Amino acid sequence: MSDDTIRLVTIGRIVRRRWRLLTILTVVGALVGYGTSLLFPPRYTTSASVLLPGAWEERELLTQAQVATSSVVVDRAATTLGWAGVSGSELRDRVSAQAAEGNIVKISGTADTPERAQRLADQVAQQFVTFAARIVGDNTDPEAAARAEALRQMVVQTSRRITELADTADPGQTVEGVQTRTELAKLRTSLQEAINKLDQADPAANKANMVVMGPAARPAGEAPPTRTQLIAAGALLFFLLAVIGHLTAARTSRRLRTEPEIAAALGSASLGTVDVAGERLVHRPEGRGPRALVRRLLGTDVRWDVPTPQTSGDEASRQIRYRRVCARLRDQLPAPRRLLVVVPEGDEIARRAAGQLVAEAGSDPSSGSSSRGPMLRVVGVSMSQPMVPDRDSESGVLVVLSAGNWTAGELAGIAGACADARHEVVGVVLACAVRARPTRSAGRRRHAAAPALAVGDDATGGPG
Repeated sequence: MSDDTIRLVTIGRIVRRRWRLLTILTVVGALVGYGTSLLFPPRYTTSASVLLPGAWEERELLTQAQVATSSVVVDRAATTLGWAGVSGSELRDRVSAQAAEGNIVKISGTADTPERAQRLADQVAQQFVTFAARIVGDNTDPEAAARAEALRQMVVQTSRRITELADTADPGQTVEGVQTRTELAKLRTSLQEAINKLDQADPAANKANMVVMGPAARPAGEAPPTRTQLIAAGALLFFLLAVIGHLTAARTSRRLRTEPEIAAALGSASLGTVDVAGERLVHRPEGRGPRALVRRLLGTDVRWDVPTPQTSGDEASRQIRYRRVCARLRDQLPAPRRLLVVVPEGDEIARRAAGQLVAEAGSDPSSGSSSRGPMLRVVGVSMSQPMVPDRDSESGVLVVLSAGNWTAGELAGIAGACADARHEVVGVVLACAVRARPTRSAGRRRHAAAPALAVGDDATGGPG
């Protein structure tokens, strides 16, 4: 696992084998999210738009957005609202403004109820318009305003004088009289248009006419993060942390998984690998007490990082593997002798494989010849405090274990316990869990078994 790439099948294996633990952690995360939502009451947000007529540059709009959230505007809004226990400094954290397209400043207000959010946005927008108009009025030059007003009065007087001249002109229908009156009318129109353009070109007059574009809409839902979002985020966070924790533990695991590594840790040679069939074989350590019960309830007593057992052949093919291991063991020993089969406690796969090896060694066809196989006796050894029986009638140890369960230090502890008991580790057998193929019908089994019986009769010299 430490060198494998994390794939979806690995995550699926975690979910499939640790679903109880993941479910409990997800529920705990949801409860944490719910508790967090109680610490942060619901918030509602709405916006009011203020139109700024005239020509505005982008930086001027940004300045107006900052003015809308300034302490002067927000403090005036807080005074007008008069909410108990809510000061201007607290409202500044609930008010924001941004410049939008079309010379519009959007002012947003956040409160604990929809009504308060609506009133806050409307009041800040109104105070902003009032304050901006006051700033423009204060910045106007009095002398320039007086000169502009005097110019308007002069234009009015001139227009009246032109009207009087037009009335006193030749009242007849002579060509000269008509031309005079026409010229005087054009002059009066030109003066009026000049005054109108002067009023339109005054930036102070335009920029003082800010307009609030209607009341803010009452919010229909909470502002994020809502209580539902916090609950979902807590559940998802705890689920991801649990999965990442499993992957990290597997990445940093020092359990040995290959035959050469296991044999080197025990200081002996590998005699081969045997298969143990079973649909529900698990690595379930033995134990009693509250902790063991909790582990069983949560499913943490089952190894998740062990790959799914592969489908093996039939019983005959698995039997051949045991026979080959017994043959290698018999060839390795100089003379038949008794051996201890050491199995780690809690390794159910290794225990079943050891039992099968004992049965195979006892039913060895060569047991009646001079090449009689060794006599095997199975003993369980605790990995926390390994202890092997002293040398009595046995004069060697055969270690049977499964891969991916034990570290090099634990296996070195077994080797040291064997050395303390004056036993030589004569070999290592690796046990692997496999899935048995579905059983065939009785008729097909009978037909398949007939040739094996014929071969057995021929081998023993029976009639053919």
